[in-house]
Amino acid sequence: MQIYLPIAEVSVNALLLLGIGGLVGILSGLFGVGGGFLITPLLFFVGIPPAVAVATSANQIVAASVSAVIAHFRRRNVDLRMGSVLLAGGLIGSSLGVWLFARLRELGQIDLFVNLCYVLFLGTVGGLMFAESLRALRRSRDPSRRPAPRRRHGLAHRLPLKLRFRVSGLYISVIPPLLIGAAVGVLAAVMGVGGGFLMVPAMIYLLHMPTKVVVGTSLFQIVFLTAYTTLLHATANKTVDMMLAVILILGGVVGAQVGTRLSGRMRAEQLRILLALLVLAVCATLALGLVLPPAEPFALDTPGVG
Repeated sequence: MQIYLPIAEVSVNALLLLGIGGLVGILSGLFGVGGGFLITPLLFFVGIPPAVAVATSANQIVAASVSAVIAHFRRRNVDLRMGSVLLAGGLIGSSLGVWLFARLRELGQIDLFVNLCYVLFLGTVGGLMFAESLRALRRSRDPSRRPAPRRRHGLAHRLPLKLRFRVSGLYISVIPPLLIGAAVGVLAAVMGVGGGFLMVPAMIYLLHMPTKVVVGTSLFQIVFLTAYTTLLHATANKTVDMMLAVILILGGVVGAQVGTRLSGRMRAEQLRILLALLVLAVCATLALGLVLPPAEPFALDTPGVG
């Protein structure tokens, strides 16, 4: 069933878009990520222009994240104070990212820049998560191996402006969460992601938050950050396709509930290694697309050039 997308100016199978939205919704509830790191490349693959894919995918992330975070609220796995600090930094970073996106679009370099960002960040984060997850799985299977002592007093404990985060059991400076939120905000605007693939590892390994709290808190921040990013893209760049967004949202809301139920049946180490493998798979696909020649080369006819 083909449907015409007015802003993207292409016709796409509606059932395919529903499936993409559902898959990303499952990831949102399962891993605590918005799913933009997957949905944006998938939209590239089905023919959606990168500028429209980046701006529109944030709509679906909002819907999927709202659906998932409600379920985590019921389990009391959301640190509202930490989420608010992360969001404050994210709003600043998102404003900067939308401005950068507009400048690159004017220069005609946005497609290449977005793809390079995905390859760089997904490759780095996926590799680090995969290595750590393997070590955690080995420790869990071999009782004789003791886990490495967890650092409880890192940089976040030595910096000023400390605040107590009771749900996470932390008393740390607000500076690292603000910086993490700002970095994620830039990525949300430039790459069309919720930033969970970066935020979740940062909250676990830099802020030392409990894994069960990380997922819900990440989703709480993603809801408001992606909603703000969508508004900025719609007003500044006019690249939000509402028809595309509605179809993705319908699939995402249902998928998020399925993912949330699955998350309660899997161990934290298993969740992390599955997420790492998925991140690396998307990274490899995008990297191949950058280096391999296109299947159907084409040329643009420039007036006045014979």
